[in-house]
Order: sequence, then structure tokens, then C-alpha cells
Amino acid sequence: MLPALSITPALLEAARVSTAWPFEEAKKLVARLEKTPRDGAIIFETGYGPSGLPHIGTFGEVARTTMVRNAFRLLTEDKVPTRLVAFSDDLDGLRKVPDNVPNKELLTQHLGRALTAVPDPFGTHDSFGAHNNARLRGFLDQFGFDYEFVSSTAMYRSGAFDQTLLTALERFDAIQAIMLPTLGEERRATYSPFLPIHPESGVVMQVPVEERNVSKGTIVWRDPASGTRYETPVTGGHAKMQWKPDWAMRWTALGVDYEMAGKDLIDSVTQSGKICRALGGTPPEGFNYELFLDDSGQKISKSKGNGLTIEDWLAYASPESLSLFMYQNPRSAKRLYFDVIPRNVDDYLTFVEKFPGQDEKTRLMNPAWHIHSGTPPKVEVPISFSMLMNLVSVSNAPETSVLWGFIRRYAPDASPEKNPKLDELAGYAVRYFHDFVKPTKVYKEADAVEREALEALAAAIMALPKDASAEDVQGAVYDVGRAIPRYQDLKAKGATPEKPGVSAEWFSAIYKVLLGQEKGPRFGSFAVLYGLDETRTLIRKALAGEFVKG
Repeated sequence: MLPALSITPALLEAARVSTAWPFEEAKKLVARLEKTPRDGAIIFETGYGPSGLPHIGTFGEVARTTMVRNAFRLLTEDKVPTRLVAFSDDLDGLRKVPDNVPNKELLTQHLGRALTAVPDPFGTHDSFGAHNNARLRGFLDQFGFDYEFVSSTAMYRSGAFDQTLLTALERFDAIQAIMLPTLGEERRATYSPFLPIHPESGVVMQVPVEERNVSKGTIVWRDPASGTRYETPVTGGHAKMQWKPDWAMRWTALGVDYEMAGKDLIDSVTQSGKICRALGGTPPEGFNYELFLDDSGQKISKSKGNGLTIEDWLAYASPESLSLFMYQNPRSAKRLYFDVIPRNVDDYLTFVEKFPGQDEKTRLMNPAWHIHSGTPPKVEVPISFSMLMNLVSVSNAPETSVLWGFIRRYAPDASPEKNPKLDELAGYAVRYFHDFVKPTKVYKEADAVEREALEALAAAIMALPKDASAEDVQGAVYDVGRAIPRYQDLKAKGATPEKPGVSAEWFSAIYKVLLGQEKGPRFGSFAVLYGLDETRTLIRKALAGEFVKG
């Protein structure tokens, strides 16, 4: 069930001028409704091809569409009903065996058959299609999406598509006139918008149509292996449509108003839109988002199983951080791999913390509004995720209880019971550090200048009072760097020969020698959190070469 939106006149006015991309998309739907008023719900659709396990890109499409749906609800004062249909193209034929499933030999025996007629290699459902559909519904439910699951197999077999299929048969030539110019010569010779399902083998056949009988609602085709002629109804699930005509048929039959798609489907959207009009429908609004890339820059594929899975992300970060990743820059290609997780965790916390103090216009530009349907929770996390990971790094904490010893020093009133979000982050930090950061750490052995600087830093920290603030420590770090020629920056804003700025090289040296990484936290905050005595001990061990030796 959709959460209620809190709508005020000021928020509504802010929505009308907001340039946040979900509102820009929702305004297209408002204009569509104004142009063609009608009763009934506005239909949002997302599509899923269950030939492989659901991947994180599928989640992204549902999350982004939900964001547009909520923006539309606000713009229309939630007076126009909406539905989000999660459509599974599970009557499609299995074209190849995915790389990331068991019992590949079993699937190989059923290539070409509809996914809902292929046995489940996991042995948990009636078919491979049913298994993947269950996985899809499972993660959509886990994230609390409001949606209606629709199966292509069920729609075809129930007769729900029959009237539109008969229209498509009647307008067969019009569909061919749209599709054939887009195909190569060899494909044009055999292309048909209808794919009959073999009555004996169950294979979804890629064969030319020899005859069509509009009055009977049938097509005639020949089995290329046996030469046998068959007459097959296009209704009742005895045939399905090719991908682009099928998309258009679905838009027309369901009355879809909005559907976004990946950049790789721009041509499919164009051709399907033309076919939709030929069938008497109106193509939906939408936009083409950029694709997700894996760690090597390759497009994420559900059949290859490359890139992150939903389970991968949730093992190391919150669902909200994943939603933030989906919200940010949908028209820009982004690497979707483990190294993007920490920043999204901290960015999400920053957005949520800023939300209460913002005016309506700024709130609608804040991703937290879109992630939480207008009502972000109150989250009090005094320590960033990146800081927690650095604590794990220097303490080698195997579990969160070790981290809490440091956290209480920084925030005496904090506890896992009072601050469950912080405790959750601590668990993520321990897991992420040991799985991804620790194996790649490379400590630098300090050279003569770095040794002198770090010894001076240890002495400066010793001279500070035990209750020194993070600002006191940070000031000491700057004073040490400022006194060493290598780290002086005369071009820094406000720098003078008497008081030069401090270059990033000084902080880089600290991180490489003490933490074994290129970048790190604000050192003053880290030292106070870790402890001043512990920080001096850390410097001593690093200069003694204990970390380099491993």
C-alpha cells in the first residue's frame, strides 16, 4: 500500500517548479492527462525478462519509477489513482543458459521453450520462470514497493490480451511495414510479429507465417525440422508476439502511461511506439536511463551475473543507500561495484540529516524525499561510515563490540540500543573492511621527510590536553605540515610566506603510512575518536615498520 503523502500548499507550489528529475518526468504525465482527460488509474510499468536471476538493475527500474510515481502523486495532490505494474515476460523462449545457475545441463535440454515451461534448475518451483518471478517479487517486497505483479504467460493464456492480439493480426501488414526496414536482409525474409508455440515440443518458434486468417484469428506456419504445417490461434497463449511488437501490444492492452528503459533500448522504444499507434494505442511517456557497468566497465548482464547483486549490496550497506545510488544521475553511466558503497552510505546519511532544516523547494531536490516518499526518518549517526571503516582498519576489529569501545569515547551516551542505525553501520563497516579493504591495503614505508613530520605530529598530539577537540588536533596537523617545506602550499587561499597553506601531499602521507590507503578521514576527528594515546601508538608502530612488515 502506498504511504500517504504530506501535501501542503507550499510543497505543492515547490513541486510545480522543481527541477528534480522525478518531477520533470511526472510533469510529462500531468500534461498527458490534461491533453487526454480520462477516468481510471495512471499506469506505470516496469518490465522484467526472467531468463536470468533478477539483478540490481531491475531494482533500479522499479525504484526510479516509484520516484516518478510519487512526484506525480504530489503534483496531482494525490487525487489521481495510480498503479505500478511489474510485468514479467515469462512466456519468452529460453535462448541461452545463464552462467550463474546450477544444473545447466537440465536447462540445455529445454532451450527454446517458454520460461514457464522450462524446469527449475534450483528445484524449488514449477518452472525456471516461476523461480525467477518469485525472486523478483521477493526483493520488491523486501524493499516495500507498492506494485502489481503481472505474468506474461498468465495474461496470454487467460485471454486478457486476446482482443489486442486479434487487432495485431488484422494489422499485420502495418506492423511488418514498421519492423522490416529495421531488419537485415536475411531476417526480413522470415520475420513475423507472431511466434507460434509448437503444440508438441512447446518451443517458441521463430518461423515465417505462410498464411493468416483474420476471421478465424489464426496463423499458418511450417515446422522447419519436419515440414509439418500447423494452424495456430494467436489467442489463448498458443502464440506470443516478438519482442518489439509484444511491448507495443502490452502498452495498448494495459493502457500503460509511463515506462522507462535502458539506453540500449532506444530503438526498441521507437519502433514499439510506432506499433502501439498502429494498434490504436498511445505510447507511454518515459525516458532512457544509462546502463550500469561492472568493475571492468562492461554492461551488467543478468545472464552473466556480473556486477553486484541485490544481496551483495545489502550485505554491506542499507537499502536506502542503494536507493540513493539509483536516484543519482540516472542519465549517466555508473560503475555498480563494491567500491561505490561507502560513499553512498555516507551521502545518504548527510541528505537525511539535512532534510528537517530545509525549505520545501530544497527538500524536493533532496534525494531523501524521493527515497522515503516524502517522509524521511530521523537518523542520528554521530560518526560517518567511512570513519567507522577507518576505526576497523586501525583496530582490526573482528566484531562491532570492539568498535563500540571507541564510539563511546567519542559519544558517551551512544549505545547499540539507543542508536540502532549506528550499530547497523558498525556491522556493515566490519564486514566491508575485512572483505574488501583489508586485502588491498598497502602501507608505505616513511621516507626521511615523512618520518620527521610524523614524529613531530606525535609530539604535537602529546602536547595537547587529553580532552582536546577534533579541531585542536586538526590545527596541530596543519601546524606540523606548515613547518615542513615539502608540504607547504603558497598558492593556497590566504597563504602567505609567513603562514603558507598545507598541501594535500601531507595528508596523503599520513593515510599511506598510518592507514595503508590513498585517502582517509578528517584526521582530527579520527584521532579523537580513536584516542590520542592510541593515535601516538599508531604513529610509533608505523614508523617502526610494523605495518609494512605485515
